[in-house]
Amino acid sequence: MTSIPDLSRNRFPVRRMDFDFAETKQYWFNNDAGLTHFMTALSALFPVGERFFVDSVRAVRKNPKIADNVDLQAQISAFIGQEAMHSKEHHALNMHASEFGYKDIEWMEAFTATVLSARKILTPFAPIEMIDLAATCALEHFTALLAEQVLNNPKFQSMMAGDPVMLKLWLWHCVEETEHKAVAYDVYKNIYGTDKGSAYVLRIVGILMATTLILGTQSYFTARLLQKDGKLAPKYWLKVANTFYGINGLFIKAIPHFLDYFKPSFHPNDHNTIRLLSDWKRNLSLSEYKPS
Repeated sequence: MTSIPDLSRNRFPVRRMDFDFAETKQYWFNNDAGLTHFMTALSALFPVGERFFVDSVRAVRKNPKIADNVDLQAQISAFIGQEAMHSKEHHALNMHASEFGYKDIEWMEAFTATVLSARKILTPFAPIEMIDLAATCALEHFTALLAEQVLNNPKFQSMMAGDPVMLKLWLWHCVEETEHKAVAYDVYKNIYGTDKGSAYVLRIVGILMATTLILGTQSYFTARLLQKDGKLAPKYWLKVANTFYGINGLFIKAIPHFLDYFKPSFHPNDHNTIRLLSDWKRNLSLSEYKPS
């Protein structure tokens, strides 16, 4: 069995980004409406979704079980900073997309909060802070495994390469999701445990609910954007289906990694991405953590 490096002292920086989307075209992704709208629909989830992640971790960071954990507290602070930056940049992207006539995007951002409120059906069984953190762990796993697929897929990257700004935005986001993939999970593990009893059950319920709701909502958003263009016919969905759900699609290739989450002993760092991160931070000229 491959030994897993100890990343308990892993640190990562908050990078201040300010992308300029002025030159980004309506169909920036491979000049294809379906693929572009798929990514815009994904982006529409992020401003509210990322703030939810921040709030769920911030709500428990003073818990006595982790309050004095210097390394974890530093990671929490960096996690909050990175997620806040993701929220800011994706909102800016969404507002740029709305300039092409997609006024529903603002509604989509707001509707994401309604989708997240579905978690409240679990409050008879667990405290809301625990539920929120379990949901964050699940969604962080989902985003991290997709981020890894993007970073390992030159063909997918080449399809975005026609717009260097968009390419860097998504690659930067993927790098940071991979950097902080274990933070929420480590918080949950240290406070509640993860491998047995209600803590295990809740994180499994969390991943099942989260993926169902997010995939359903994102598909609905994509359909609304395509409808605005009058392009709901099957031919406009074909490339989307092949790219994301086909035999070599991003989502299909991520299934084995997704299923790892169901193991009682699962930890995000079981999947070693140290070299992948190092290569991409160098390629994108992204800063490394520097002790103050």
